Amino acid sequence: SIMQNTARKQPEQQQPEQEKTSDEPPAAVADAPKESEGSPAAEEKTLSWRSLVLTGYGGYDKIKLQVKTQSKPQLKAGEVLLRVKACGLNFAELLGRQGLYDQLPNPPVTMGMEGAGVIEAVGEDVKDRKVGDRVIALSRSGMWQEVVVVSADRVFPMPEEMSFEEGAALLINYLTAYLMLFEMANVKPGKSVLIHMAAGGVGIAATQLCQTVQDVTVFGTASASKHETISQGGVTHPIDYRTKDYVEEIRKISPNGVDIVLDPLGGSDTQKGFNLLKPMGMLIVFGAANCVTGQKKNLLAMAKTWYNQLSLSTLKLMQANKAVSGFHLGNITDEQLITRTMDKLVELYRQGKIKPHIDSSYHFEEVAEAMRRMHERLNIGKVILLPEPKKEEEKPKSNAEPGENVEQKEATEEVKAEKD
Repeated sequence: SIMQNTARKQPEQQQPEQEKTSDEPPAAVADAPKESEGSPAAEEKTLSWRSLVLTGYGGYDKIKLQVKTQSKPQLKAGEVLLRVKACGLNFAELLGRQGLYDQLPNPPVTMGMEGAGVIEAVGEDVKDRKVGDRVIALSRSGMWQEVVVVSADRVFPMPEEMSFEEGAALLINYLTAYLMLFEMANVKPGKSVLIHMAAGGVGIAATQLCQTVQDVTVFGTASASKHETISQGGVTHPIDYRTKDYVEEIRKISPNGVDIVLDPLGGSDTQKGFNLLKPMGMLIVFGAANCVTGQKKNLLAMAKTWYNQLSLSTLKLMQANKAVSGFHLGNITDEQLITRTMDKLVELYRQGKIKPHIDSSYHFEEVAEAMRRMHERLNIGKVILLPEPKKEEEKPKSNAEPGENVEQKEATEEVKAEKD
């Protein structure tokens, strides 16, 4: 892609950013990059690993690529040591960098909530996972590093045919979309759904999942350049929120409104979403993207979002025959629900009914570019981070699987289209 080419011209641009440190990461550890292996004996005792650390709140420069060294971890019962091959970037990390995400521990902290890789060691009492398994892992933080210690019940087996990038793209976006649509909103044949940011990770996941139910109409908001892609992906009515009033556009097509609204925006959009609901309809609030404007925390945007938020009495809800729910994946502690849902998602992937759409992959060195891409809403689908060090000549990726380069090509064309 254009961006990868420019990145390739100055390959070691951000290398000076790397810092040597011996801080222990939060419950996470990594193995040495292959380039810098010492004598086998020394290697047994200590490990060096690359890690993306949030050093304070603010702009992109607050995330530093650090190389850490520490003695090999002693796994507790029920833990596994994972060699991470690909990580997902989520909107929550953009919020976290600005100090707006309550789930993230205070800096300095290694960020990242999802990744895919290979198990390198297992602790006691780990029955159904073994060394060498390809898995996807979920964690509150700490996934953006080469090796990480995670609880075995937050590690899920990957189908053989799934690439590491797809594994890292599946977890949070598809869990979020599935739980909202099927556990909360109980989407049924013939219903209509409004999906905001329909070209984002959750948006594409929700669109694909809606297609597993008969006759579901999807209204999706996205900028005009993304409409062709989201239409092909299953959005029935793409709406350009930048040039049109999406409420009016929906009313033209469906005068009575919609059955389900998925709202990652917050503020005045929640109000609009509630008004768009048909009787018996449900609004699910799952984010506050309207809070994020510039690189750093914007108090005015936050105040505006707060001031414009939907305020309802239960009496009004009763009179309107409408439901309002909230969803926050980070606050779900029911492991069985997560495991059950992951099993369903993996099965849907195997059947070819869902497939994560990879927008782009960036090496750890390029984390600022990756964040900027999501921040400026340029991405169509998932932005992935790769822990392995960037090589001068990147193509083809060493762990690419047969079907993967095709996808890379599609992504490239989209990036070009986006630029035009």
